[in-house]
Amino acid sequence: MTPEVKQRIDNLLKENKILVFMKGTKLMPQCGFSNNVVQILNTLGVPFETLDVLEDYEIRQGIKEYSNWPTIPQIYINGEFVGGSDIAIELYQSGELQQMVEVALAS
Repeated sequence: MTPEVKQRIDNLLKENKILVFMKGTKLMPQCGFSNNVVQILNTLGVPFETLDVLEDYEIRQGIKEYSNWPTIPQIYINGEFVGGSDIAIELYQSGELQQMVEVALAS
């Protein structure tokens, strides 16, 4: 990953309390896993942004290195990597995801 790509990712995470790197957009997810994450966040009723990695190859590869996580989607809350679709489902079912987003939005 180039320093420029790392800086772009850093800036995106600073600008967005809840950001999902995903295939497609929140209005039109392009894979089932990305759709799962969008549905969970919509159910929580929290504001979030998405970045379509299909439109940006450098970010698509760079975010995998950045998080040391090989798959998309990737959820970040307050600049911290949370996980992908399976982790989001687990955190949602346990109530932990709701707590995480409430803390992030209150800060």
